[in-house]
Amino acid sequence: MFKEFQFANPEYFYILLIIPLMIAWHWFKNNRAKAEIKLSTLLPFASTKKSYRQYLYHSLVVLRIAAIVLLVIALARPQTISSSHDVSIEGIDIVLALDISGSMLAEDFSPNRIEAAKDLAVKFIEGRPGDRMGLVVFAGEAFTQVPLTTDHRVLSDMFKKVKTGMIEDGTAIGDGLATAVARLTESSAVSKVIILLTDGVNNMGVVDPLSAAEIAKLKKIRVYSVGIGTIGTAPYPVQTPFGIRYQNIPVEIDEELLKNISADTHGKYFRATSNTRLKEIYEEIDKLEKSKIDVTEFYKRKEEFLPFAVLAMLIFVVEVLLKYTFFRTTP
Repeated sequence: MFKEFQFANPEYFYILLIIPLMIAWHWFKNNRAKAEIKLSTLLPFASTKKSYRQYLYHSLVVLRIAAIVLLVIALARPQTISSSHDVSIEGIDIVLALDISGSMLAEDFSPNRIEAAKDLAVKFIEGRPGDRMGLVVFAGEAFTQVPLTTDHRVLSDMFKKVKTGMIEDGTAIGDGLATAVARLTESSAVSKVIILLTDGVNNMGVVDPLSAAEIAKLKKIRVYSVGIGTIGTAPYPVQTPFGIRYQNIPVEIDEELLKNISADTHGKYFRATSNTRLKEIYEEIDKLEKSKIDVTEFYKRKEEFLPFAVLAMLIFVVEVLLKYTFFRTTP
């Protein structure tokens, strides 16, 4: 691994064009600034040599130029970038397909279903640094929120931003599953997994859930289905003219469908009636065979302007001190 060096704002280097003008002005000013005295002869001074202070006086302009150059470099924002490189990691490819329909706002989970699912999913992501992961969300339709990536920080951040109402309401389980399968189609991992989290019954979409499961089976993708919701009824917030009121709604999960999807793909179905119930999914995934995946890692830019700015300030201070002490020209 090696580092590359670049400047974020190289246009500031045009300021350095002032340096030749400063040198010319210094020469012109000092060439004319000579003390004069009328004497009948200069012979007594013929052998007088210039003092070292006269020679060192020109160091002031050198210091001024050095300070300006360093300050311009700081303004140009020097940055170091670690080069990208290919690495092999041990892991599996996992896509989380999350239901974000309106019913996920039911509060039989704390604080509600969708927030509980997101919180546990983020912890799951953080606990598996060696896996490539992606995120698909679905309601009345489905789309990919994050493709497969090893950058779990970005994935976690995007997961936290997911909310109901992002897309048309409904429950298109088939579309969500098919989209997740598409994300894993080109994967070369030996173990490919979809975690399907939903709290309802398929009632929208263009892809039949069992057809999507059949495609997953052909692609050797395991589907772990999770039915989210308590048994019986769940409190659901309803906006009224008098504020938010709660009403109990029946919990309807097509468990038969989810069981068939998982069975067809050699996965497993879980009924999550509490947050801790989801831990069983993690334990099952940990038992999967791991595969080596070649990925390219990139590193962020690191700002390096501060040392140049500090050094420019120090040189400027030294120049001022020398000018008014050692090279002082007036009492």
